[in-house]
Amino acid sequence: MKNVIMNYLAQSSTYKGLFTILAALGVTISGGMSDAIAGVCLAVVGLINVIIDEKSRK
Repeated sequence: MKNVIMNYLAQSSTYKGLFTILAALGVTISGGMSDAIAGVCLAVVGLINVIIDEKSRK
């Protein structure tokens, strides 16, 4: 289960889908907040890419 979650978290489409769902539900965020969220998402994806051992996934 952990591998499946990590796989989804490493894909940019996961974040695009989450933000699309939130937008469809009417959730709005300020410009500064969206910049902060984008920065955190990029940091998390970068961290996941550093941690994941690509050789063991093949």
